Amino acid sequence: MDMVGIPFGTTDWSSVPTSEHPGESGSATWRTREFGSVRVRMVEYSPGYVADHWCSRGHILLVLEGTLTTELANGDVVTLHAGSSYQVGDDVEPHRSRTREGARLFVVD
Repeated sequence: MDMVGIPFGTTDWSSVPTSEHPGESGSATWRTREFGSVRVRMVEYSPGYVADHWCSRGHILLVLEGTLTTELANGDVVTLHAGSSYQVGDDVEPHRSRTREGARLFVVD
């Protein structure tokens, strides 16, 4: 992630259009802004969401609401609650997420 040439700005996330991304079950609703090569998202996972793929992209992820469980390809499982975050680099550890109750996330990648 290279954060150069991005002027100061603010985002009213409620005014950013949504895009829907179905999971193996449930769905993810993204509100996305892009600043050069940096993607910033507010993501809402529906209750019962299970990702339909392994992700290899790097992220910095903060759980704002709910509980998120992330499985790593090596078999490790991490559960994050509101106020917790994780970070992982590109092509370092494939991961996929799920949530029983739903979750709201802030993601930078």
